Amino acid sequence: MKYIYELHKTMVERSLILVYEGEFTQEITKSVLAMAERNMDAIGETSNIKRKVFNVMVECLQNIVKHAEDSEEEEEIESPNGSAVFMIGQEEDKYIVTSGNPVVNAKVEILQTKLEHINSLDKDGLKTLYKEIIKKGREQGEGGKGLTQKGGAGLGFVDMARKSGQKLHFDFEPIDDHFSFFSLKTIISRNKEEKK
Repeated sequence: MKYIYELHKTMVERSLILVYEGEFTQEITKSVLAMAERNMDAIGETSNIKRKVFNVMVECLQNIVKHAEDSEEEEEIESPNGSAVFMIGQEEDKYIVTSGNPVVNAKVEILQTKLEHINSLDKDGLKTLYKEIIKKGREQGEGGKGLTQKGGAGLGFVDMARKSGQKLHFDFEPIDDHFSFFSLKTIISRNKEEKK
């Protein structure tokens, strides 16, 4: 039973207010969002900060679902044991939204390149890239994959960087020959004076 106390201590030390590990369905995603919203309401968080945190959470959760679907498409490869994890930390000056999930190794380089490119841009660069992705999606029309989750245009990552006003922290840890564990951390400042 000691592990329960150890887990509690870890959550307190890391200022974690919500941790979920398991399968992510539409219903579970809605519940996670609702719990986080209740927590922010309980501490009287400003609507502007709530909106930013909520937006980043939605993008994180959609990213987890997208990669789970990608893994299922690799029919000849069995998905690794253990599913995704999602955490929210709340400190005096910031929220930390973290997610982790298996991704197919073939997608690692593509994801890494997108994230590095996003991190290399300033506020104006992110705004331009955001508009370019939307424009490309419109040009491809309904038949294209520009803005769909399946298209993987990276719009969600760009939006996360824009909403947080900070670089995205990420890592890929090899699991086996077919999968890696993709960790993504986004920090949202609680400083009300900061204009993002």
